[in-house]
Parts: sequence; C-alpha cells; structure tokens
Amino acid sequence: MSGPEQQPDGWVPPRIDTSVAHPARRYDYWLGGKDNFAADRESGDAIAAAFPSIRTAVLENRRFLRRAVTFLAEQAGVRQFLDIGTGLPTANNTHDVAQAIAPESRIVYVDNDPLVLVHARALLTSSAAGATAYVEADLREPDKILKAAELRDTLDLARPVALMMIATLHFIPDADDPFGVVAQLLGALPPGSYLVISHATSDGLPPALAADIAAGRHGPGRLRTRSEFAGFFTGLELVPPGIVSVADWRADDEPQPRPSAETVAVYGAVGRLA
Repeated sequence: MSGPEQQPDGWVPPRIDTSVAHPARRYDYWLGGKDNFAADRESGDAIAAAFPSIRTAVLENRRFLRRAVTFLAEQAGVRQFLDIGTGLPTANNTHDVAQAIAPESRIVYVDNDPLVLVHARALLTSSAAGATAYVEADLREPDKILKAAELRDTLDLARPVALMMIATLHFIPDADDPFGVVAQLLGALPPGSYLVISHATSDGLPPALAADIAAGRHGPGRLRTRSEFAGFFTGLELVPPGIVSVADWRADDEPQPRPSAETVAVYGAVGRLA
C-alpha cells in the first residue's frame, strides 16, 4: 500500500515524525486509506495479528458516528458540532452527515496531527449555508480548544453543541485526567447539548492484546471497562439504547446479523446535558 512518503514530489507536511505510528494514520490504514507511513502500517499489522477483527471494529466505529450524527441532526435538532480527534477524512465525516440533513449545520474539527489538519482544510469543506473550521490542539488542552478563535467564530456556545470524541479517549491515560477534560469541555456548553463517545474496551478483548496495550507497546492509551466508560456520562441523560457496542447503537437498519460485542470491542453512547 502506498503512503504519503511515496508521493512523487516527496512532500511531507512539517512536524510529521514518520518513524512513529500515529493513531489517526493507523486508523486510515485499517480503513484502506493511503495517508499512512511505514510505522503506522507496521503498528496496524501488529494489532491486527493479535485482534484480527480490528478492521471490522473501525468500520463499525465509523458507522456509529454516522448514525449518531444522523440522530442528532434529524431527531435532536442539533446544528452545532465540536468533533475532537477528527482523524483523516474519509466517507461520512461529521459535516457530510449533518449538512446532508441540515445544510446550515456548523462544525469545528479538532486534531493534533498536522497531516490531519492539512487534509481536513483541503477536503472537509462546508455547504454554503453552514460552516466548518479547524483547530490544531490536543484533547488534553481543553482551554486552548475552547478559546480558539476558529471555534469562537464558528460556534455559538450559548446554543446546544454536540461534543464528539470518536475513538479518541482511549488514547488518554488516567494520569492525564480524561474524565476531568470531558467535564471541563461539557462545562462550557449549555443545557440541551450532547456528548458522543466511542471507546475501545478491554471487555472481551484477547488478554495478550489487552496486556500489550496496557504496557504501551502500541503507544500510550488506556482501555476501559463498561463501568469506567459510563463515568464519562455522569450526570447526563443517556439516549436509548444507552451504553452498548458501537455495532448495536440504533443499528436496526444496518446489515444483519450485527458483529458481536467481542468482535468489535468498542463501546458507544450518546448523552444529553439537561
């Protein structure tokens, strides 16, 4: 599979360390994309060897994003989205789904990988009626995110916002206080806002792979159990069906039978700030 380092002009965005795997580029590799480097493919293959259904998991995660945004735009009437941990553009990005339903929707994407931001600015273009903007920041920098001019110029934080963290929080170890980060971000949003999270879990995962991840052999991160995942939604009203495998969240219209929770090993949920 070709990667960015093989482009004819040899161009690589500045500040990209091609020797270290990055979650967004590894995810791109699993999805069959071309915006990844040798280190990303090597890491992706190592995880796939221990967890052969990883590609099913990432596909189901993307489908969860599509269904969650569809619910928010179509049924909950949300018109503003803050998508942290954007990842490399692929099909059914947040603004694609939201603006297909409500063209006036406004979306701010946040990521800390310069390669992601290069592609996002080029490809994640808004409808004429809505808006998209991009913030280069780390999830662990909630103040920087909330104070960014790009966010303030695009979203009205006095009106409901869907805060989305899709397959992002499992890269944040407990020492970096992910629960506090989520609480701080939610604290800046008004009632009627929503929280959308998907998160890899150790529940049902092969023990050897869970041990490798816990030891940091695939980069920093923290798998969490269902009860730990539920902690992100403390004080929120969970949207039915609550906390389930991403493969099962409002998936009646998806091809049946659905992959098992053990096959996917990712929880998903949507909560409303009352």
